[in-house]
Amino acid sequence: MDQNHLTLHTDKYQINMMYAHWKNGNHHKIRAFEAYYRKNPFQGGYAVFAGLERILQYLEGLRFDESDIAYLREQEEQYDEEFLQELRQFSFTGEVYSVKEGTIVFPNEPLIRVEGRLFEIQLVETAILNFMNYQTLIATKAARIKQVANDGILLEFGTRRAQEASAALWGARAAVIGGFDATSNLLAGKRFGIPTKGTHAHAFVQDARTELAAFEAYANALPDHVTLLVDTYDTLKSGVPNAIKVGHKLKEQGKTLRGIRLDSGDLAYLSREARRMLDEAGLPEVKIVASNDLDEYTIQSLLSQGARIDTWGVGTKLITAQDSPSLGGVYKLVAKLEGNEWVPTIKISGNPEKVTTPGRKQLMRIINRHSGRAEADYLMDVEESLEGVEKLKLFDPIHTYLHKFVTDFDAVPLHELVFSKGERTTAAPALDELRAYHAEQKGLFWNEYMRNLNPERYPVDLSQQVWDTKMKLIAEHTKKEG
Repeated sequence: MDQNHLTLHTDKYQINMMYAHWKNGNHHKIRAFEAYYRKNPFQGGYAVFAGLERILQYLEGLRFDESDIAYLREQEEQYDEEFLQELRQFSFTGEVYSVKEGTIVFPNEPLIRVEGRLFEIQLVETAILNFMNYQTLIATKAARIKQVANDGILLEFGTRRAQEASAALWGARAAVIGGFDATSNLLAGKRFGIPTKGTHAHAFVQDARTELAAFEAYANALPDHVTLLVDTYDTLKSGVPNAIKVGHKLKEQGKTLRGIRLDSGDLAYLSREARRMLDEAGLPEVKIVASNDLDEYTIQSLLSQGARIDTWGVGTKLITAQDSPSLGGVYKLVAKLEGNEWVPTIKISGNPEKVTTPGRKQLMRIINRHSGRAEADYLMDVEESLEGVEKLKLFDPIHTYLHKFVTDFDAVPLHELVFSKGERTTAAPALDELRAYHAEQKGLFWNEYMRNLNPERYPVDLSQQVWDTKMKLIAEHTKKEG
């Protein structure tokens, strides 16, 4: 089976809705959906958008092949043959607007807007959310870890704990967007151009006659790439001393022991002692790598204890987003094209946070020209413009009495057209470019919004027009439904 053929990577109700729209003659109607999330993951103040490249590859290859048609023919719904014939002609021809991968984003702002035939844009909901939700989680977790690791090198070590191969592959890419430097996953390295790193396992040491013999054998095989795992038996009594012996032999050959790796025990104490021993042995250039269920909290704690760790190998808690394993992104209908006019639509809910914001919206980031920092993100109708606006009112969309006026600002549009007429509109950016873009993004925000613990809520405000439309539709639907 072709693992890249993902047309049926969808919930069955999408096909059933497509069938109902087709049966009722509505499948050619033009609609607009927006994808966003409602709550920041990890009890944090932001998220890092990722998953767009996976989405665009999916849209480019979206076709129903004969095996798909045959499988749908077997379903209990007994779809009409004419419908199945319609699926044979299917391709995605809609338009997709999106923020760039690596963008720092916030709840309730449209990250992706999809416009096109109802028949097409209904099908893609499940896959878009699947790719966006997972990769945004991993990129966000990576960014939080990067924030505390400072200048430390970050290695993604999560493949064996990921939820299957695709999660490991695309999770490694998302981690690099969020600030990681390399991965242990060779396929991710091949596919995305990520630097790959690896040492050896405890089994390599156990298999040898002695620990020293294992280290020497490894150094003989890879003399320019020697990092030794020193905790198989006793880190300070045998592991580090044996690594020092190998380090001296490498020096005599004009080579360098690159590092030692700690994978268990009190990493703060062991790293301090290992650093002392290496320095006293005349090996100050040898780096110390640490792994063992690390995340932003353990790294911050280790650094506060004076840990002497240069490189962090982070696996399980990154690749599984262990403390916040789902983003909860949603994909909602926001507008219908009636004739030549886009008509906003709204979803009302007993849960206020689930009431949607109607209309096709553009996402603007309001930057103070003096500080260079973001004042707020601003949602306005796609037909609105801030050109010539010198004084902008920003108000809380829930507590509207909370407001301020901003002047001398730049309004930076965050959406760009990324897919149109059956193909992507630009080439895929290099992963290094996305990583650098994300790093630049962080400079736009005050630390109060970015800190990992108890961050301030960043403002995401509506234009007066969008807010008025929302209030009007709420009133109309409340009255109409009694």
